[in-house]
Amino acid sequence: MTGPGQVLGTRALGRALLARQHLLARTDLAPAALIHHLGGLQAQAAPQPPYLGLLARLDGFTPEPLSALLEERAAVRIALHRGTIHLVTAEDCLTLRPLLQPVLDQALRTTYGKRLTGLDPDALAAEARELVEAEPRTFQQLGALLAATRPDRDPAALAQAARCLLPLVQVPPRGLWGRGGPAAHTTAESWLGRPLDPAPPLDDLALRYLAAFGPATAADLTKWCGLSGLTPVLRRLAPRLLTFRDERGRLLYDLPDAPRPDESTPAPVRLIAPFDNLLLSHADRTRVLPEEYRGRVMTQNGIVLGTLLVDGLVAGSWRLTGGQEVVVRPFAPLRRADRQAAEAEAERVLAFAGGGGEVLIEAAG
Repeated sequence: MTGPGQVLGTRALGRALLARQHLLARTDLAPAALIHHLGGLQAQAAPQPPYLGLLARLDGFTPEPLSALLEERAAVRIALHRGTIHLVTAEDCLTLRPLLQPVLDQALRTTYGKRLTGLDPDALAAEARELVEAEPRTFQQLGALLAATRPDRDPAALAQAARCLLPLVQVPPRGLWGRGGPAAHTTAESWLGRPLDPAPPLDDLALRYLAAFGPATAADLTKWCGLSGLTPVLRRLAPRLLTFRDERGRLLYDLPDAPRPDESTPAPVRLIAPFDNLLLSHADRTRVLPEEYRGRVMTQNGIVLGTLLVDGLVAGSWRLTGGQEVVVRPFAPLRRADRQAAEAEAERVLAFAGGGGEVLIEAAG
């Protein structure tokens, strides 16, 4: 570990993040390898965000390989980081889900605790497991079946309790490009034919986070995964790490061999997927999201819009409409070169989605 003397400015931190996210230059990694590197893709909305997240980062990406990963059970959609749905590889599902169980436990206590007072969680989990392993169930179906033996309970709360107590994966066609379907669930063990890792190492979680999102503070790591009390983990790993300070004096940890480009490194215009973890994985998001724009891309009801990156920073929002149009809304006037680059990125999204639509760059504001 080096002494924490070197200061990394916000711009330098942004360039490091973009390099590790393959947003300075696209990569030819296989989709499964990139999903693993990123620790999963936020997939709260189906099906677009994971596909668009890979499109921004991969050369030559088409939707079929990701759909195939889901159909072949090499990737799954499951509640993980921050209790939200993520698309991860099958192997990561088996290790990350037990590591992040405390996040689901906390969500259950805070959101549904009063409605579940006096409930036997072990009995509920056992019954729910039997039901979803008999056949995949939607939460509406599962809640109704669980309430049949607990008529004084709220079916929705029972279904959410099962979601927190069990590693429930969403089965295809949910999440497939161009098909889709209701979110029906079974257990990861049943779907993948393998047990969860009984003792996954927490240290590995921290190291993987730094590889994809560092340099970072302990608070950043907590924001990404939802687990608390992670400062001792980073302190334990410190002999294997480098340390820095940010401009506010906060201690940053990083992997010695991870990329830290010069802050003057050019950053290309990119269209970032809705709900992308690029914007959700740091306590201080200003390395890519200017504070004055935060409320314009993160709504009060929990929606995170697709974002336009210019020079490494959020400079607008965008959306792919049902009519297959790509609409880009800059927050301030764009230079001609940046506007042309945004149009080219939007055309790339259109081609990915099947073409036939048009690109609209709205007036800034």
